[in-house]
Amino acid sequence: MRIWRWLPEALILAGGLLDFATPTHLTFTPFFAAAPMTAAAVRSFRGTMLIGIASTLAIAALVAFWDRLPGEQEVLNVATVATVSALALVTNRLVTNRTRQAVSARAVAEAVQHAVVPEPPRRAGELTIAARYRAADEEALIGGDLYAVVESRHGVRLMIGDVRGKGLGSAETVAVILGTFHEVAEDAPDLPALEQRLEAALFRERGQRPTLDGLEGFVTGVLAEFPAAEPGLLRVLNRGHPPPLLLTAAGEVRVLSPAVHAPPFGLGELAAEPSRADPVEVPPDGTLLLYTDGLSETRNAAGLFYDPVAALRGKSFPGPGELLEWLLADSVRYAAGGAADDMALLAARRDPDGYHPR
Repeated sequence: MRIWRWLPEALILAGGLLDFATPTHLTFTPFFAAAPMTAAAVRSFRGTMLIGIASTLAIAALVAFWDRLPGEQEVLNVATVATVSALALVTNRLVTNRTRQAVSARAVAEAVQHAVVPEPPRRAGELTIAARYRAADEEALIGGDLYAVVESRHGVRLMIGDVRGKGLGSAETVAVILGTFHEVAEDAPDLPALEQRLEAALFRERGQRPTLDGLEGFVTGVLAEFPAAEPGLLRVLNRGHPPPLLLTAAGEVRVLSPAVHAPPFGLGELAAEPSRADPVEVPPDGTLLLYTDGLSETRNAAGLFYDPVAALRGKSFPGPGELLEWLLADSVRYAAGGAADDMALLAARRDPDGYHPR
């Protein structure tokens, strides 16, 4: 960006040098006219005005020095640059106003995003927790990925999900799902009961809000629970979402594929049989990794998908935060800086020695 800031001066200099180096019947008025318009995009109002003055004076000095064109043409060239310089000031003001509006809109959108999907606690029960969110498109201000953690009397309950679509429709669905999860996770006796309440809430709101009709209302997701009464046990209920990973301190990676494949939330009527929570033993310092398909569907230049299992196998990290930071950086490197979808990551490491009762 710093290089582009010097482009207006470079255009004026190039126009002057070319004017001296070429036959007398050639003029380079476009270079002097382009300088203030370029400044309008990369400089302040005052900076644009100074470039416009410099560009106008430069071409006026050249036509006076050479005196090689008819008087009317010389006046027209100088007037052209002066007019473009004035228009550049108007353009600069418009660009500045639009930029301020965009910054304001982004700030509001980020506030809404944080209000709808708040950061989870760093500590819950015997778990150390970290979460990260990365938007694929900076222009898509509000995403459809979600995560949540609730420490209830039954244990610590986690959720990650991905709403079909983007924008305000997906934001409404996120609000419905997370609002219901935070309310019900405190008292639901188990994960199937929590799942049914989420399904019922989505079905109810779909009938009341037109933006949630049809496919826009379905959500892939994973519910996970570390029961308070059974330390070392994890229960996982998957609704059409990428399977979580269980990482050990020794660098082993286990894919927690569901025993029963269930459809996403909002499409429960398509289920062939009731979904269930699968039990998993979690060793001390074991880490549960939940993620949305923005991670597993990241592609490289050859079109190959990113494989988090292969990427993580044999690696260990001081904590869940370091794990997620490494995953984000590695996926960006794999995709050569690009991203096809939003990405949400939630990690919970079992740390019995640091347990703090609720």
